[in-house]
Amino acid sequence: MTTPKKDFLHSLWDFFCSLKLTMFLLIFLALISIIGTVVPQGAIPEEYIAQTTPAKLKLYKTLGFFDMYHSWWFILLLYMLTVNLVACSFKRLPHIWKIITEPVTLFSEGLEKSLTNVASIKSRGETAKLKEEAFAFLKAEFAEPAISEVDGTWHLFAQKTPWCRLSVYFVHLSVIIIFIGSMIGSLFGFKGFVNILEGETASSIMLRSEKEHKLDFSLRLEQFSVSKYATGAPKEFKSILTVLENGKPVPGYENARVIVNDPLTYKGLTFYQSSYGNAGNYFFTVTDLDGKNPVSLTISGESSVTLPDGSSMHVTDSVKDVSAFAGDLSGPAAQVELHTRNGKAESFVVYANHPELNLQHAKNHGTGPVIHYKGSEERMYTGLQVAKDPGVEIVWFGCILMIIGVYAAFFMSHRRIWIRIQDGSVTVGGNASKNQGAFQQYFDGLVERLKSNLDKER
Repeated sequence: MTTPKKDFLHSLWDFFCSLKLTMFLLIFLALISIIGTVVPQGAIPEEYIAQTTPAKLKLYKTLGFFDMYHSWWFILLLYMLTVNLVACSFKRLPHIWKIITEPVTLFSEGLEKSLTNVASIKSRGETAKLKEEAFAFLKAEFAEPAISEVDGTWHLFAQKTPWCRLSVYFVHLSVIIIFIGSMIGSLFGFKGFVNILEGETASSIMLRSEKEHKLDFSLRLEQFSVSKYATGAPKEFKSILTVLENGKPVPGYENARVIVNDPLTYKGLTFYQSSYGNAGNYFFTVTDLDGKNPVSLTISGESSVTLPDGSSMHVTDSVKDVSAFAGDLSGPAAQVELHTRNGKAESFVVYANHPELNLQHAKNHGTGPVIHYKGSEERMYTGLQVAKDPGVEIVWFGCILMIIGVYAAFFMSHRRIWIRIQDGSVTVGGNASKNQGAFQQYFDGLVERLKSNLDKER
């Protein structure tokens, strides 16, 4: 006997219905997702470019490793997994649906042999009386049963939570919904950033692809403030923003506060507090160890300047009064990072009111020139991350559906009880879709209670 050869469509259907394909896609997606954690996504940092060969950079760009989650091959894998889940669901759903909607209500001898939980109770009561007692017992202790009579034999059937057999399909559906939400966010959403100076307005953002994106409204930074711990580390930085339309403030969006984990959302765009800095000027004087040959230097924002000895310096932080961090000192201070000509880097504090400390540092560390801080002309800016994701609500719905499906799959089971009453003999059978050990204990207790009830009635 020869096996009929399947045509292409049947072979393709079997391929997408394969559980092996599901496991392969899930494992492969998990493995290649490691690329997204190892290789930087979006704009490539200069440090990474410096450490990577041009050939490798070209290969990574061709393969889309720098924007992996939007690459054509990653999206193709998600499409394949979606089709696989749909195909598996359609193939197995009719059988499960029949078990739920068309249960076997007759407790035949064949069904009895297939069950692992079966018990017999001998009784001298009348068949009709036993039927009524068994019906009342099941209704009170388990669920209201369906009654059938065949050739003088009574069959009672009751079940609980049959719909939990659909839990796996809820999980499948939730994964598909999450994929759909992610695709919508990927196709119609974007991520970017914007820096806004205090008192200035921005009407465009820079996308991760380094393209400018115009907004149909504007943001004005009214004020930026930062509070710090005693160590000088930032504790909280806050932006006060106003949304403008046609040059006028939008009611309800005036002086809106934005801090970390408390973003501003307007017209589907969410603005997250990300960074900050000083775009003003820092003023320094550099002298020799004996205080001669003074040179005035101005550092703009986060830029660097070259000192007379050839080393470079930039400011990493500053305070208007250092007494908050050191009670025996006072006045402005700046933390600078110095890079010498031989490649060494050093970070230290330069004071405005304590030139003796600046001189002592230069002598102790051999940095060459003595650096004196003269103060700053601060003009803070805020750095905001901007995200638009129209699929986020769909993703949240999928996540909620997944939680329901997973809970039903792990903590609920379809339990069924059959009772057959024939010639004064009561036979009880039971089955559960999962957790057979716990159900066996429950079944034994149910049989004991039923036997006790029937004994009382006699």
